[in-house]
Amino acid sequence: MTATIQQQKDIQELLSTITNSLRAFSLKLTGNMNDAEDLYQDTALRIMTNAEKYNPGTNFKAWAVTIMRNIFINNYRKKVRRNLIIDQTPNNYYINSGNKTVVNDGESEVTFNELQELVDRLPDDFRVPFLMAYQGYKYDEIAEQLGSPLGTIKSRIFFARKKLQKMYEEAMRERMVASVAS
Repeated sequence: MTATIQQQKDIQELLSTITNSLRAFSLKLTGNMNDAEDLYQDTALRIMTNAEKYNPGTNFKAWAVTIMRNIFINNYRKKVRRNLIIDQTPNNYYINSGNKTVVNDGESEVTFNELQELVDRLPDDFRVPFLMAYQGYKYDEIAEQLGSPLGTIKSRIFFARKKLQKMYEEAMRERMVASVAS
């Protein structure tokens, strides 16, 4: 079934009223302006090509956001599948490959103490549950010990990880600037 010209015009008009919301949502999903713009364009195209599937009088924004979310999820799943590489190399190769040494300069890049400093800079509400999870406690055990709801503990650990990622990236950027300057 193909949409009539009037349906196409109606959909274009509705789409123009929610463009800013869709762009903001796409940025929230992707966290990147270029990917967000691609997601918005894919969504707009899908909306226009499926205009006949929209039921007039229903919530157009919800319909459009659902389409965007589904496109994002499908793209994410494709990306994960593409990056999934199964190593079928026999382990004997590595054992019998001679006396080749592999240089690991990870220790010189970031020391454990530097990472510990980043963790120590987290607010107590985030640091304590994060460290307990790091030590192997289960979420429900952490919630019970701290007297907090399970959902609160999960979100605090999640946000602690996100904050640590940002702090780590900033520290690496500062390190790169310092190494370039010297």
